[in-house]
Amino acid sequence: MGVFTTDKVVAFNERFKNAMPEEIISFALEQASRPVVTTNFRPYEGAILYACSSVHKLIPVIWCDSGYNTVATYKHAQELITSLDLKIDLYVPRQTVAHRTSIMGIPEITDSRHALFTEQVKLEPFKRAMNTHKPDVWFTNLRKGQTALRDSLDIFSLSKDGVLKVSPFYNYDDVKLDTYLETHNLPNEFDYYDPTKVLAHRECGIHL
Repeated sequence: MGVFTTDKVVAFNERFKNAMPEEIISFALEQASRPVVTTNFRPYEGAILYACSSVHKLIPVIWCDSGYNTVATYKHAQELITSLDLKIDLYVPRQTVAHRTSIMGIPEITDSRHALFTEQVKLEPFKRAMNTHKPDVWFTNLRKGQTALRDSLDIFSLSKDGVLKVSPFYNYDDVKLDTYLETHNLPNEFDYYDPTKVLAHRECGIHL
């Protein structure tokens, strides 16, 4: 609906620094023409998916599935998709896991092929999804304390392409999120694996 500037983002963060997630989401949707929410069904994703779909039943939910998720994660994803009636738009790598495994396996961070691996299984599907949807407002479940980069952000931030990135649970810690999930009778799942990150508190590249 309009161009998001740094000054606007600063003002948004000041205005909504103590707001509830649903209030933040409602406001952001008023600014949006093409909103999306992204998910990988990692722990605590039920919160952002419930909050966004409660405010906007038809919001597109982009799921970039690397193909390396655990059985528990896939079952968790299906449970949330069904119970919340999510409008999932699924994006997967152009190469199958079996094909990639036969060629490079899962390279370590020190392996020169790790960047190519990350591009194939995560970045390329994500870029393809964003190019298809061309969102102006992007809901995500970034939280303070996850990585150094995320500590430098806020509830509202701007992507390098000028998309308004909204993290309604940015100031929630695990304890507060546990309470939110329990209050809304939402499931959680900790058996999650991201082959591109390898180390905890390491960015995979999508939010860089």
